[in-house]
Amino acid sequence: MPRLARLDAPGVLHHVIIRGIERRRIFRDSNDQDDLLSRFEDLIPKTNISCYAWALLSNHAHFLFRTGDTPLATFMRRLLTGYAGRFNRRHKRSGPLFQNRFKSIVCQEDVYLTELVRYIHLNPLRAGIVADLRGLNTYGYCGHSALLGKRKFEWQETGYVLSYFGKRVSSARESYYGYVKEGVRQGRRPELVGGGLIRSLGGWNVVKKSGLKSIGRLKGDDRILGDSEFVLRMLKEADEKLDRYYELKQRGYNLQSVEERVCKIFDLSAAGIYSKSREKAKTQARGLFCYWAVRELGYSMLEIAGRLAMSQPGVVYAVRRGERIANERAIKFIH
Repeated sequence: MPRLARLDAPGVLHHVIIRGIERRRIFRDSNDQDDLLSRFEDLIPKTNISCYAWALLSNHAHFLFRTGDTPLATFMRRLLTGYAGRFNRRHKRSGPLFQNRFKSIVCQEDVYLTELVRYIHLNPLRAGIVADLRGLNTYGYCGHSALLGKRKFEWQETGYVLSYFGKRVSSARESYYGYVKEGVRQGRRPELVGGGLIRSLGGWNVVKKSGLKSIGRLKGDDRILGDSEFVLRMLKEADEKLDRYYELKQRGYNLQSVEERVCKIFDLSAAGIYSKSREKAKTQARGLFCYWAVRELGYSMLEIAGRLAMSQPGVVYAVRRGERIANERAIKFIH
């Protein structure tokens, strides 16, 4: 059965968390941190993603993004694959750097944007990386300093966040600082990083059926942070995405269907898709096969990697290549 796709669409607000495998360090020194920031400088303008808040800690990091034209999963693959490759080469290590997939929580903007900006930016203080707010004000690996005007990161969106605190920049910064200072006393905020299923109500399926829209603030599942109506709407959209996977399979579409469609486009036999050849047509065919198998039929990249005898990162690149080919040539799986 295909895994439920991440909740994503242009304009959606995401709290993203990355963690080191087995809680190991993903930043060993400032060179590592600077490398990730340089990748932001390159990728964020290209993908039209907005970054409102961020904090780099030793074994994990937090970000608050609004997606643009590029899906969040695509942006994160480009970011983390490149970063992990350089990290491994630099520190002479091998194997995965990050724990599973990144965690992404879709957030209700009007309720949680400022809360999340404050929560994310206070992480270095809570972790003991800086001693106090004065140290946080100039800390170079957190977006707080940019909102105060102490540092500048071209890729960080500060104006939009400050607009929540005032019309003039100076007064907005002052109000923002007071808001962050107030948050120090609140301590850790576990409700802002997901919260798990509402087990006391039997999970969100029960909530959906019961229509409990009068409940105020409800903890979302691992993918959603918002009030009841927001959660219900996001789950409906996710269900529609999953329904498409099942609809295609019920209509008889499977991996063989993808093979046949790709072979017809490139005038190849199925063996051409599964070969290790680097010929342009065969490489493009494998890319389109991977793209449609993953994005249209919901197969996991691990499944496709096994079928094609490829590495999982290789499938990631192939999906990206297939997406580009499909867009450039205006071809669809179902035509």
